[in-house]
Amino acid sequence: MSKLLSFVFIVMALAACQPTTESGKSAIEKELEQIGLQSVGEEIPGVEVYMVYATPYNFMGRVLYDGLDEAYLVPEAMEKLKKANEILRKRRLDLHLVVYDAARPRSIQQQMWEVVENTELQDFVANPNKRGGGPHNYGIAVDVTLVDCTGHPIPMGSEYDYFGDRARVDLEAKLLETGEITHRELANRQLLREIMTEAGWHTISSEWWHFNAMPLSEASQKLSVIK
Repeated sequence: MSKLLSFVFIVMALAACQPTTESGKSAIEKELEQIGLQSVGEEIPGVEVYMVYATPYNFMGRVLYDGLDEAYLVPEAMEKLKKANEILRKRRLDLHLVVYDAARPRSIQQQMWEVVENTELQDFVANPNKRGGGPHNYGIAVDVTLVDCTGHPIPMGSEYDYFGDRARVDLEAKLLETGEITHRELANRQLLREIMTEAGWHTISSEWWHFNAMPLSEASQKLSVIK
């Protein structure tokens, strides 16, 4: 993460600690709450929120979440994130969870897909036209990492939203052998996974930061897509 992005993260993390009033919420945030989603910042004050797509510091290089500065999840996913936070606090008081992305409208997913479709990067972005959308579009997915007591992300071997092999969970043994990730970075990834899976989250093979609260097949039967 660049020094500029680290600075922006710290500023936004501090801002996220400030109380939010109902009148200060955007139209999209109110809509998410009306359909039953909950705000991470309000439900779990100990978890930091830095919505990467609400900034231009993402793989598309522009703001995608206009008016969505807070992370939202369905209640079942929120309970699992609360549990993950409790587990982390018992194990490592020097670390905190930070959420980079959570519920994502399918209209935004479509913009992302149009950028990567028919390229080598399309495996890293869910096709919004299949099965109603990806897990973020149901509010069951969270992109998360660990930050230290100064607010800086601990090393994980790749940046968030890195589209390449170094982000993959299923290649970690090879990445360690070739020196593309270090023992420390692997241990940090394993710590994050242990905390999240103990709380009931599911991993995916392509991204170390991405966790699902339930299988997509289950979500598509129980929940509605966020338009």
